[in-house]
Amino acid sequence: MKIFISQPMNGKTDEDIVAKREALIELAKKKYGDDIEVIDSFTKDPSVEAKGLIAMLGHSIGMMADADLVVFAKDWTRARGCRVEQQVAKQYEIPILFEHNEW
Repeated sequence: MKIFISQPMNGKTDEDIVAKREALIELAKKKYGDDIEVIDSFTKDPSVEAKGLIAMLGHSIGMMADADLVVFAKDWTRARGCRVEQQVAKQYEIPILFEHNEW
């Protein structure tokens, strides 16, 4: 099962982002077992970053196309990109789990 993680990143350090992702991965493993593959959407690709936030969001949505499940971190509603990712997942019927009410 391929899992895409959507999480707020604005104002967070790389270390904070990675720590949250690791916690969400562990929670996903508890729910689905160790046979999960996390789509690494946390990019530091300079060619994508140089194009700005919309390009980064487009890159993430492209990666979401391979997901069997999208996991949304707590407070996802506070981040524009996460809200867009939620709408895409919903519209394209990709199953969704929300950290705040699923685990």
